[in-house]
Amino acid sequence: MLNETALIAALIAVIVGGAACWSNPGRLISRLFLSLSVHVGLWLGSFHLILTSADGLLWLRIASVIGALLPIHLWVTREVVAQPEQSPFAGRPWLIWAIVTMALAWLPFTSLFIPPGSTPDRPLYGIGYYAYLAGLGMAGVAMVAGTLRRARGLTGVRRLELQLLLLGGSATVVSVACTIAAGALTGSTQIVRLAPLFVTLFYAGTAWAMTTTRVFDARHLLLVTLERVLLVGIVMIAGWAVRQLLLEIIPDPLAYAITVGLALWFASVLNPWLQMALTLDAKSSRDVRRATFDVARKESRLERLEQAFTTLLKGWGKSERAVILFGDKGRLKGSGIDIPADGIPMKALRELRWATPERLARERSTAERARLLDFIHEHGFGAMVASASGTVTVVVGVGVPASRRPFTYPEVTELIELTSIIENALARAHFSVKAQHAEQLATVGLLGASLAHEIRNPLVSIKTFVQLLPHHYQDQAFRDKFFRLIGDEVNRIDRLTEQLLDLAAPRAYSPALVPLHPVLRASLELVSGKASEKSIRLESSFDADPDLAYTDPNAAKQVLLNLCFNAIQAIEDRSGERWVKVCTRNTAAGFELSVADNGPGIAPEIRARLFQPFQSTKSSGFGLGLAICNDIVSGLNATITLDPPAPGVGAVFRVVFPCQPPTY
Repeated sequence: MLNETALIAALIAVIVGGAACWSNPGRLISRLFLSLSVHVGLWLGSFHLILTSADGLLWLRIASVIGALLPIHLWVTREVVAQPEQSPFAGRPWLIWAIVTMALAWLPFTSLFIPPGSTPDRPLYGIGYYAYLAGLGMAGVAMVAGTLRRARGLTGVRRLELQLLLLGGSATVVSVACTIAAGALTGSTQIVRLAPLFVTLFYAGTAWAMTTTRVFDARHLLLVTLERVLLVGIVMIAGWAVRQLLLEIIPDPLAYAITVGLALWFASVLNPWLQMALTLDAKSSRDVRRATFDVARKESRLERLEQAFTTLLKGWGKSERAVILFGDKGRLKGSGIDIPADGIPMKALRELRWATPERLARERSTAERARLLDFIHEHGFGAMVASASGTVTVVVGVGVPASRRPFTYPEVTELIELTSIIENALARAHFSVKAQHAEQLATVGLLGASLAHEIRNPLVSIKTFVQLLPHHYQDQAFRDKFFRLIGDEVNRIDRLTEQLLDLAAPRAYSPALVPLHPVLRASLELVSGKASEKSIRLESSFDADPDLAYTDPNAAKQVLLNLCFNAIQAIEDRSGERWVKVCTRNTAAGFELSVADNGPGIAPEIRARLFQPFQSTKSSGFGLGLAICNDIVSGLNATITLDPPAPGVGAVFRVVFPCQPPTY
């Protein structure tokens, strides 16, 4: 089976190289990668003939010459990627690499490489053989060092391709040289036969990273490989040790089953720890996700959500720019950008789901993707993600990081997750705003109709008397009645206007932790005069201890006055005993203030809309007092409720003020 490995690896190399060139033939790096793939395929094919041909020594020399040409092929590819505007064949480095390559290619056809006395049963290797392997390894190390040096001065896709070339090419040369040298030193042909397998693993990983849309950097690939190797190695050693212990006390089948179960459990525990230790799942990323969830849960206003999310995205991407485009009517807007949601750039982005300049440069180009790439460059984005659901579309763009490094695929995956959280939060806030607007429009309609009704009654009276005035002007009694009615009706309209302004005026509250009993006692002094005038008994029972509440004292005073005056108006026309009771107590929800009377109570048909404007059971009122109270307590994070009907009691209103500031 090992004899066929080299041939299979050769076919894989050529096929993958052809696929990479076919995916984007316009790029020079794609064509160079194809040539490298053919080069590797020729070496692997020669390696296969070494193991299977009768004239293995000849194919060993041919394979060694092909291998000697691989470092300079990699060097030319590196120079083209790093400096595409210059020819790689100009200058001294080219001559040095050419001389080294010629020397390595010359050695396999000398007696220093394989001594004349070598046979298949007793192979001998000369000093030239080891010099060839040492030179090949040193060339690979020099390629690694040079690639690292060149990569520091590059950004974007060119830097990534150099890093991938570093792993896929230079590391392959070094590993193959070490493998063949180890086989020669130990005399084991089995070690040498593993060389194509190492080539396949390194080459397949590089080809996959270059030909897919995913962007990886060398550090991440190295850490992923190290994490997998450590996980498998530690679990294997632990499993072997456990099985040896179990074999001493229980039968082999049972020991095997227990070992497998323990190994799987140990792997599940070890894997997260290794990822954290190797920073594959960075703590900062988890913190950003947690902070994004917290913002989405606690905030509900669109503008604040957008501001908070933008700040988090800047910190996540280590960039000075982050944009959230949001809309539902054919336009996407945000941070000064206003574009059609069905325009060519956004249409291309929705098809791709995510885009980076590196991805668009590596894939086969189309007119739509070229427009998207121009849009990304115009606004300085390093990554963009589109998320659409229903009528709401969210596009997130993050600027190029301060390090100038491109976003890798794991980072893009994190951005997709953050975009999903942002989309859900913005959609919820968006539909909440629309529902609020619809409710406001309905309230405006109700207010308009009720206001017209309330103003129309005094205007009709005024109009009637004005029409009669010319015919009854000489009648003194009529004139007196006329002037009195005009004053009363104008005062009625004036009171209605004042209450509407009070309801609609924006209030600036200054809540603080204050004792409420002194405020309530001072307010009841204002109520007691009116209650005495109407022969109504005013009772109070302040049982709350402590009486601290987090509220605005003036607002609490206004609420108590409105509730007390409403209660007095509800019972002033009744006969018999009449009373209004004001009580306080401590509850689990906070400081509770209740106002009760022994009036007729609230009719069932009014209870559902009691706190809406113009809902009144009194012929002399406008029905705005409770609406004002509800508006005040809503702005103070308090609540106002009406108790269910009870025998002997009219209406009982309860206001609960919080005892500490809100936690959001």
